[in-house]
Amino acid sequence: MSGRRRLREGLRPCVAVFLATRIGLSLLSVVAVNMIEPLDPVDVPGRAGPPATQGWHNAIDATERQDAVWYLRLADDGWSTDDASAAFFPLYPLTVRAVGWILPGDDLLAALLVSNLAFLGALLALFALTAEAFGDRVARRAIVVAAIFPTAFFFLAPYTESLFLLLSVLAFREARHDRWDRVAIFGALAALTRSVGILLIPALMVDAIWASRTRGGDPRDPGSDPERDGRAGGGRALGARLTGAAAIALGPVSWFAWWGIVHRSWLAPLDAQQHWGRELQPPWVSLGHAVELAWKFQSYWLLDLLIVSIAIAGLALALPALRPSEAVYGALSLLLPVLDPFGDRPLLSVPRFAVVVFPALWGLSGTGFGRKLPGSLVTSVLAAGWAVCVLLFVNWRHLF
Repeated sequence: MSGRRRLREGLRPCVAVFLATRIGLSLLSVVAVNMIEPLDPVDVPGRAGPPATQGWHNAIDATERQDAVWYLRLADDGWSTDDASAAFFPLYPLTVRAVGWILPGDDLLAALLVSNLAFLGALLALFALTAEAFGDRVARRAIVVAAIFPTAFFFLAPYTESLFLLLSVLAFREARHDRWDRVAIFGALAALTRSVGILLIPALMVDAIWASRTRGGDPRDPGSDPERDGRAGGGRALGARLTGAAAIALGPVSWFAWWGIVHRSWLAPLDAQQHWGRELQPPWVSLGHAVELAWKFQSYWLLDLLIVSIAIAGLALALPALRPSEAVYGALSLLLPVLDPFGDRPLLSVPRFAVVVFPALWGLSGTGFGRKLPGSLVTSVLAAGWAVCVLLFVNWRHLF
């Protein structure tokens, strides 16, 4: 099936899933705000966080919480050497700023438009990639799982998650079709969206080596042409593939270069991380501490542990069906934040980081050992977690 036909096949279910979650989030937000006592809003330098007040306005603006305030500040006023703004990579805020030149009023509407359209695009890209790898049935389940994972509401909020998922999935799909110039473009843009985009480099280098060694390519790969690959001695040269993967580094390198050239602070994005109170330690120490605190305090600590455990289980279930690059990417994406935890809450933000790890979503969708999972049970558990997380988030609870 051609790529265009695949997208047409996926358009209707992706739009349906998008509209269902968008409407569901809006309605739940209206009801949820002040259902529990909200905490005080968090201000960032140059922008105040809005208080949680009841009303129909929450159908639109209830997700302006936590780091969303940072992204809106950056879209409005840009970055500064006097705060920790260098830690936030630029593509999402700059895209919001560009859209904000067209839309009237506050940049919140522009940010929501960018996030929501990017999420729809991410669902389409995920459907296409999953269908090519595992068939339409798994693809339909995958977009549902992606939309109702407990922290999937971040895709519809003024956050980077939807744009990053879209670009990272496109990078992997182009690698599957052996189009490494496009891998470089989408990968560099993903790495300019979030710092963890740098993990695309080792993962796609593995894909480059694997594709070259298999010569004819993956027999499941609709982009392979055995006759062409045979004439070319295994497709594109290994060097060209590795160059495409390595070129992803141009995204973060340009961000560091901007800080160096404009502000004479080449390592500002790294130095800014010190403001968030994170420290390096072995992953088994972080996970052990997380289990200990979840047992002792429950509350947020237990929620973090449960959601991260679901993601780890999803990746483990998917492993037998994954290409080496997908397994490497999934493992590194879940490992990195555990290597650099927040001391008093080791898994802080990791549930949000996990939602873009699409190989883990595949395991929950029925790939690999995940074929034995009851679909209705997975959907019920994920949807319940999604509702709980939305309730906490819109009331300024510490979920970010």
